[in-house]
Amino acid sequence: MWRRNSLSSKLLYLSNRNQNHNFQYPDSLLRSAVIFNGYEVRAGVSQTQLHSSSGEFPVYSLNSLKSGLEKSDANRALRLLSSSSAATAADVVGPSLAATTTATATLIKAGDVAEVVRHYGRCYWELSKARLSMLVVATSGAGFVLGSGGAIDIAGLCLTCTGTMMVAASANSLNQVFEIKNDAKMKRTARRPLPSGRISLPHAAIWATTVGVTGTALLACKANMLTAGLAASTLGLYAFVYTPLKQIHPVNTWVGAVVGAIPPLLGWTAAAGHVSLDAMILPAALYFWQLPHFMALAYLCRNDYAAGGFKMISLADPSGWKTSWVSLRNCLYLLPLGYLAYDSGVTSGWFCLESTLLTLFMTAGAVMFVRDRTAKNARRMFHGSLLYLPIFMSGMLFHRVTENQQTLTATTPGLFTTETQVQNSEDDRHIVMRRNQSRAPVAYASIAPFPFLPVPIYADSEL
Repeated sequence: MWRRNSLSSKLLYLSNRNQNHNFQYPDSLLRSAVIFNGYEVRAGVSQTQLHSSSGEFPVYSLNSLKSGLEKSDANRALRLLSSSSAATAADVVGPSLAATTTATATLIKAGDVAEVVRHYGRCYWELSKARLSMLVVATSGAGFVLGSGGAIDIAGLCLTCTGTMMVAASANSLNQVFEIKNDAKMKRTARRPLPSGRISLPHAAIWATTVGVTGTALLACKANMLTAGLAASTLGLYAFVYTPLKQIHPVNTWVGAVVGAIPPLLGWTAAAGHVSLDAMILPAALYFWQLPHFMALAYLCRNDYAAGGFKMISLADPSGWKTSWVSLRNCLYLLPLGYLAYDSGVTSGWFCLESTLLTLFMTAGAVMFVRDRTAKNARRMFHGSLLYLPIFMSGMLFHRVTENQQTLTATTPGLFTTETQVQNSEDDRHIVMRRNQSRAPVAYASIAPFPFLPVPIYADSEL
């Protein structure tokens, strides 16, 4: 190891002059390492001879250089040298070593920055529960497409999904901020960023607040205030109602289902600008789907939930009877949604058939769970619920009926339509038109004495 008291007598320098002892630099040591300010700097030496004033050549390994020679030590050693030796070392070693040191330090700093970015990026990913947030974004995007009617605004769809992702990330991050002590008690969540100490609590709170406000503002500016209000309500319900309620009462599962049903409605309003009965079909499916999904999860993780202090219905139901029946009941509620989507003109009749078959498949898993309440059947129903939602939404999008198709369906006779049916349809349209026409009454003044009132509508006697 190099020591400060021997620097002046054992400083190595390069020269082509003849000295008493010449040593050819070995090929295996053509690369040397020097430590400056805590960083390892590797400098190349080639085709030179190494000399020592003492006639001895000290061989230094990389391990012996770990403690290194700091920059201040090197400067102090150079000042102790004679003017001729210092000049020689500065002329020969200085420029190349300084350039190498600067370049290597730059690379090391860049590597440190990349490492910091990867660390916090991973923490933000886990705080946001990115996979769950992407599922929320998918439901919001599906609602946007269904609410578009005709042509889809791609830019609006992307902005809506971005804002939804930010709001969902904020809600999930705040959930972990409030539940840091509970997460530390459960095996399933103990390795999250906050319980494991990989990120500080204020840092996580700032991150959650920033993305939440930014996402809501984006939806307000690029969509409409109704959409932004739905996003803010989702964030508030999840973070400030559902999260604390998990430690108070099992009704938290139903509140969480309401929160999960809002994103598709949010997407619909971003595209259509209003709420209608047609817009409630996909949110209703999300609401009823979440209950069997989370009931199965609560049954499988009931020991973890008990350790974390959460109040779930499965904890007060040792036999699993209530948990299984809640799952089955809500699977049955999903059955008429396919027909409602067809009857309201949102989808074609094929979706009604496909949705019914899909729901029966999920219901079969719930029936098995009711008959035999074991972890195996609960897991089977849980996996079935994971398949249900993406297939259901894909079917709605594939079989959706646009406004143009609705118009053609209403005005164009079908393939098997008879002449009598066509004539009746035309008569019905004429009746509607005649009912919408108003005519002045015989004694208008006696019936409507106020001139600013609208003219009353009278039905024809033959109708």
